[in-house]
Amino acid sequence: MNQKNQRTRVKICGLTSKEDALLAVNNGADAVGLVFYEPSPRHVNIDQACSIAESIPAFVTKTALFVNPDAEYVKAVLRSVKIDLLQFHGDESPEFCEQFGLTYIKAVRMREGIDLVALEKRYSGSAGLLLDAYKKGVPGGTGEQFDWASIPAGIAQKIILAGGLKAENVQRAIQQVAPWALDVSGGVEASKGVKSAEKIQKFMQQVMRSVQ
Repeated sequence: MNQKNQRTRVKICGLTSKEDALLAVNNGADAVGLVFYEPSPRHVNIDQACSIAESIPAFVTKTALFVNPDAEYVKAVLRSVKIDLLQFHGDESPEFCEQFGLTYIKAVRMREGIDLVALEKRYSGSAGLLLDAYKKGVPGGTGEQFDWASIPAGIAQKIILAGGLKAENVQRAIQQVAPWALDVSGGVEASKGVKSAEKIQKFMQQVMRSVQ
């Protein structure tokens, strides 16, 4: 479980430019996310992703996000873009996620009836479960918060908390959930797909204050 005074890791997702990537890493992000899902306003193509990934320095995890992708598309991305971690936001099975030989995390859209303990066992080969708010027809990036009290005790070390996070509520999220990591996108944007230097800075400051 995330210990008191241990800094919670942060992934800033939905980057669409090198400038935003450098904003994220220069403010202390541990990971960055590239969205390979065309309906998303934060979608990047392979050429854009290559350019962004090449700007990322050492020890920052480059994450590729997919939603029910064709396996060949995932392989095409991996052939061209230097990716460290896969993130699946659809209905992908453990077998699908594991076929690429790369560490992965599995997103779960939180709604009534979700059994996180069972899902943690089913996706035991994952590096973690990313918990996001459920919104019909929207696989992620909803900007909405779910009920954090619905997260069972005992699995915090595998939890990456997402959904409606921003500078104003991130300390409360860390105190209540004690997740291993946080995933933020819309909460640090000036507009969809464009990050805000001020919001990123404030968000990261609040994360750091949580260990003081």
